[in-house]
Amino acid sequence: MATLIDEHYLLDTDTARTLFFDYAKDMPIFDYHCHLPVQEIAEDKRFTNMTELWLSGDHYKWRALRANGITEDYITGDKSDREKFQKWAETVPYLLGNPLFQWTQLELKRYFNINEMLSGHNAETVWEKCNEIIQQPEFSARNLIKRSNVSALCTTDDPVDTLEFHRSLNEDLSFDVKVMPTFRPDMALEIGNQLFINWIEKLENVAGITISTFDDYLEALKQRIDDFHNVGCRLADLGISSQFYLETSESEIRNIFHKRFDLSKLSLEEQVKFRSFMMIFLGKEYSQHGWAMQMHIGGLRNTNTRMFHTIGANTGFDSIADFTFAEDLAKFLDVLDQSASLPKTILYCLNPRDNYMVAAMAGNFQGDVPGKIQFGSAWWFNDQLDGMIEQMKALANVGMFSKFIGMLTDSRSFLSYTRHEYFRRIMCHLIGTWVERGDYPKDFHMLGSIVQDICFNNIQNYLEIER
Repeated sequence: MATLIDEHYLLDTDTARTLFFDYAKDMPIFDYHCHLPVQEIAEDKRFTNMTELWLSGDHYKWRALRANGITEDYITGDKSDREKFQKWAETVPYLLGNPLFQWTQLELKRYFNINEMLSGHNAETVWEKCNEIIQQPEFSARNLIKRSNVSALCTTDDPVDTLEFHRSLNEDLSFDVKVMPTFRPDMALEIGNQLFINWIEKLENVAGITISTFDDYLEALKQRIDDFHNVGCRLADLGISSQFYLETSESEIRNIFHKRFDLSKLSLEEQVKFRSFMMIFLGKEYSQHGWAMQMHIGGLRNTNTRMFHTIGANTGFDSIADFTFAEDLAKFLDVLDQSASLPKTILYCLNPRDNYMVAAMAGNFQGDVPGKIQFGSAWWFNDQLDGMIEQMKALANVGMFSKFIGMLTDSRSFLSYTRHEYFRRIMCHLIGTWVERGDYPKDFHMLGSIVQDICFNNIQNYLEIER
């Protein structure tokens, strides 16, 4: 197993190896979408053991543990951290064909110089070695980011967040990695959610605006967008799990808004109309601020009701939705485009069947900015060898692969930056295959430039961030 992740892993052509080692490997990382807790970065968190650093909050690993028959007390329950690590170690050898196996090996190799396969047999040795290493200052939250060659990262933040930790990071000259918030207003659209009114109360408090009318509501959101922009935000995000476009009018939306305050029951159609109106309103605001708008489309959330009520959301019980959205997406983008208010947009689909539809849709609204409408990196369940290759092939076949803004971790773990290496190896493998087949000349000046652009330069230029 010592040679499993060797220097030529996934690089099966001479071209791929040249592109990776000479151009991709040492490029900095711009992690433009992650879920790292900004408070832990601001406070430069130190980790007590490997379970806290590596397993806590990782629903990818939790799903694998459950599939291996591990009971919940060893996953999110009250078993000790040492016992939880043991169960993960026992599970790893069974992950044949799952990217978690490669990610585990890469993380152990790159951060702890461990080259053997983790298993139940060596769990104690690995536990002791890693726990000793993470006591070193180099393994604090900030130092893990810096040693991973991260130049910038974007966290994911609710509009009701106070942004206090982002402000403190902006003022801290000792940490030169750009840490920027991302405006994630999912709840702002979900008027039918039972938590909506409670969320509005939080919005009132943080914006300093009493929300008694729909105009107040829009003004509070504008205020928060300004607040986010002032601390460096240049990206918004939105998770979409169902229909999101129906034509409506502002007067109808005002009635729907006040109907919700009266605790009247809203129809599904009214909820979709409200979502549509708010997405258009927000899209125009993003455009005015020069932001990029991310749309993560196709997650089926909280499918296991029993476990949702037991341990909550984002714990490994989400899946791939099966709704079609080509017409909704086309109409939404077109409405913004008609008013010259379409911001830079990154489209992610969770169902791989939608790859070509999304890649083709992006081409309908290009212009002004290189790669203005992006087909985003393979997301979540597609974040693996086959999924990445299929996403990149679809983009290349119907769009412009060279303007692709590349990889992101979408992770809550400070050790996940090896996923950028994983992606870069896969990208160089794919390009190497095209070149060796004769689809493109072996011009390393041009190829190397494209590779480095996808690794880092494209996203930096796309968000107009100075290095």
